[in-house]
Amino acid sequence: MEAKSKNRTLNRIYNLTGNPDECVEAYKEWADHYEEDTVDGMGYVAPTVVAEKLASLAKLDGKSVLDAGCGTGLAGVELAERASALIDGMDISPDMLDLARKKGAYEDLRTADMTGPLDYKTNQYDAVMCVGTFTHAHVGPKGFDELVRITRPGGLIVATVHEDVWDADDYLAHLKSLDASGAARLKEYDVAPYHLHKCRLVVLEAV
Repeated sequence: MEAKSKNRTLNRIYNLTGNPDECVEAYKEWADHYEEDTVDGMGYVAPTVVAEKLASLAKLDGKSVLDAGCGTGLAGVELAERASALIDGMDISPDMLDLARKKGAYEDLRTADMTGPLDYKTNQYDAVMCVGTFTHAHVGPKGFDELVRITRPGGLIVATVHEDVWDADDYLAHLKSLDASGAARLKEYDVAPYHLHKCRLVVLEAV
C-alpha cells in the first residue's frame, strides 16, 4: 500500500520500491538539502531523542558505538556532545556519508545496505543506534537481527521505528521473537517524538 505524506519529499522517500540502487539515487538527490528539509522543515528531533536515550542508559566514554543508517551524521553529532565515545557510521548513500564525514564526529564511515548481512564482526560494538531507517520502503524488522549480532552481550541497541510501519510490518512480533530466542532482551518500545510523525523508540539489550 502506498504511503502518503503531506510533504512531497517524504512521499518520494516513503514510496521507494525497495531497490537499493533507487534508494541510493534518491538520497544522492536529497543529500545537499536533507538537513534543511528535515530538521528545519519538519522539526526532525529523532537524532537528539536517540542520542539522549542511549547516553542516559549506558556509560559510553571510550566505548565503541555504531550509528547504523547514519545519513548526514545528525545522531553522531548529538551523541558526541553527550559522551566521549568512539563512533563509527554506515549508510547506503555515499553522498550522505560525504556530509557526515565533514561533521568530524566519526572514526570510521562506510557504505552498507541494512537489508542484508552487514560486514561487521559479531560482538564488534558496545552499542548501536539507528535513527530514521526503520520506516517506509527502507529496512524491515529483520534488520534488527544484524544490529543485535554485532552488539556485544550487555550492549544496547536504541532505534526509531516510524509509527506507520510499527503495526503494519509487525515490528513488535519480531522484536518479541528476538527476545524469546535469547538473542536480545526487549527493554522498551515507547512512543516518542520523531518529526511530522511519531515513532516507537526501541531499546534492546544484546545477550
